[in-house]
Amino acid sequence: MTTLVISGLVVFVTHALEAVTGFGCSVLAMPFISALLGVKTAVKVITILAWLLALYIVIRNFSKIDWRQYTIITGLMLLGLPVGMYLFRSQQSGSLNLILALFIIVVSVSQLYRQVRRTGDSAPPTGYKVLPYYLYLFLGGIVHGVFSSGGPLVVLYATRALPDKGRFRATLCLLWTTLNTIIIAGYLIEGSLTLPVAKTTAMLVPFVVAGIIAGEHIHKKVDARHFSLIVFSMLLATGIVMLLFAR
Repeated sequence: MTTLVISGLVVFVTHALEAVTGFGCSVLAMPFISALLGVKTAVKVITILAWLLALYIVIRNFSKIDWRQYTIITGLMLLGLPVGMYLFRSQQSGSLNLILALFIIVVSVSQLYRQVRRTGDSAPPTGYKVLPYYLYLFLGGIVHGVFSSGGPLVVLYATRALPDKGRFRATLCLLWTTLNTIIIAGYLIEGSLTLPVAKTTAMLVPFVVAGIIAGEHIHKKVDARHFSLIVFSMLLATGIVMLLFAR
């Protein structure tokens, strides 16, 4: 029971943060839930819980989805996904994870500095300037194929392409709904969603609901600038967690 309560508190905090920003719950929760429930169970439980959260936000905010940006993000990520799946089978993932974590930390600190000092161009990139951001999406697909956590690189693009906080959150949540639907379908096909996994997931759903309520309340209260600060703080926390648990 103690393990379940601690897992629930982790789920509540991380899913409340994703309800505010639209990303981050899986990467932040996974190391702690893995330690409590075991890696194989944690991956499936967190994937399903994250899917439920994202699906809820998509349904509630369907009109705010930017379909053009969703198509661009999903298409470029799907191009990189097979490369990541190949690297997962052929390379040591620890060094890749370490490099990614350090990159995310450096970028998020840089962006936080810009937000605090209010420097730098925050307008959506156009023309040739958008190409490096498209590269982030392709790399995000590769990372998702290796670690199932390409979100941080997607956020680097989305913060520029989707400056409105509502469209940012709704569009990213549709992306996570799409990707996690594919992953969950794979679990069902291979028969790895066992009864114990289903029971554990069901017992943690109330904590997700509580996280949604808290996160929705916070999301409505924050203005655009503070939202950006929260997003890049989340990105920094994600990079630190990935660095600490890099293998």
